[in-house]
Amino acid sequence: MSTTLACRPVPALLPAVGADTRVPLVTGGTAQYANLDVAASAPALAAVAARVAEALPLYASVHRGAGHLSQVSTALYESARDTVAAFVGARPDDVCVLTRNTTDGLGLLAGCLPAGGAVLVLDCEHHADLLPWQQRERSGGGACTVLPTRPTVADTLRALGEALAARCYALVAVTGASNVTGESLPLADVVALAHAAGARVVVDGAQSVPHRRFSLADSGADWVAFSGHKAYAPFGVGALVGRRDWLDTGRPHLAGGGAVTEVTVESTGWVAAPHRHEGGSPNVLGAVALAAACDALAALAPGELEEHERALREQLVEGLDAVDGVRLLRIWSDSVEPTGVVGFTVAGADPGLVAAYLSAEHGIGVRDGRFCAHPLLARLGVPEGALRASVGVGTTGDDVARLVAAVARFVADGPAVDYAVVEGRWQPVSDPRPVAGLAGADLTAVARGAGCGGPAA
Repeated sequence: MSTTLACRPVPALLPAVGADTRVPLVTGGTAQYANLDVAASAPALAAVAARVAEALPLYASVHRGAGHLSQVSTALYESARDTVAAFVGARPDDVCVLTRNTTDGLGLLAGCLPAGGAVLVLDCEHHADLLPWQQRERSGGGACTVLPTRPTVADTLRALGEALAARCYALVAVTGASNVTGESLPLADVVALAHAAGARVVVDGAQSVPHRRFSLADSGADWVAFSGHKAYAPFGVGALVGRRDWLDTGRPHLAGGGAVTEVTVESTGWVAAPHRHEGGSPNVLGAVALAAACDALAALAPGELEEHERALREQLVEGLDAVDGVRLLRIWSDSVEPTGVVGFTVAGADPGLVAAYLSAEHGIGVRDGRFCAHPLLARLGVPEGALRASVGVGTTGDDVARLVAAVARFVADGPAVDYAVVEGRWQPVSDPRPVAGLAGADLTAVARGAGCGGPAA
């Protein structure tokens, strides 16, 4: 089967920092880096970096300073909160808690569920939307039922409805888009089933909010959590946005200054959300960065973001599907409108070796492993792991064409240099390439020194 795929004229949608970065190749020379690992961490938008640079001279303590810059920083922080809430279509009475990331936000919500309330979650979830509910069950907070996905969306929705009818649940936790395949269940249907059964819905929006228009008000979902570093603002910030009542009375997520009304040696009085869960000095620059990313994405024309990813995904799927031995992963045979995330395997090849080859010999970054979705990978028949290519607003058709050509070359000819597993990860046996900023270092030595983890994660 032919593996030649012409580069489609799909330009980047928004400029990202580092888009022109060149990386050294183990075979000699350099190549412009093709970042097809956006689902892990998206590069910062140029507009985000510019906004942070503007805010940095104004940076000071937040909420408790009388000085002018403290007041400016407080205004920046609270304004960012409003921007983030508006970006996800928050209702007038919703609250936006600024967190570290999606995992932090979902863990926060897990601590606010009413005692004894049961949680229903699917087995296709990222660990961030599975482990908090399991941990809550183990600590006696309430039962967690993990529902196996079915081969089709229709059958999975039917099973979800049956599970909700069989027992009373306080919460249904569902992904907005799989971080392995980009697929999702129709959220409106999930919300309708849950609400009819008296349950609320939280959406893991890490892979959906930066890639599809999302609205709490329109979807009817009760909460959404997402990460800045997956939304083109990689500065250690995220958000949990949604219904106020549980958050106002739940266990404070981070006990500390700013979260209290009064403290004595005998007792503590806590403020309401969002500050109830934001103890300590907040990440004001991260908040500014996230708000800037939300502004940049919101400024795109309706459908522009979706069409850009649709074109890139179609090119990616078409190209990889034409390579002998490549299997594309799917959760549901009838799912529609997936995001630009494609999981795949190469027959007879360790995913870590393929990823190392793509990086070292072609300057292409993809992800390998189990993507913090172990139950899903086991269900898909690849418990040892797979490869994942993912696109974003800075991805071009040329990036995708390079990946497809490189995978085809791997299948046809194999690697040009020898590779071995070093501290759990595949590396070229001899790799003299310098690492930028680490003069005199080589990649193999850096990998050994950092104790790089293997594909189990």
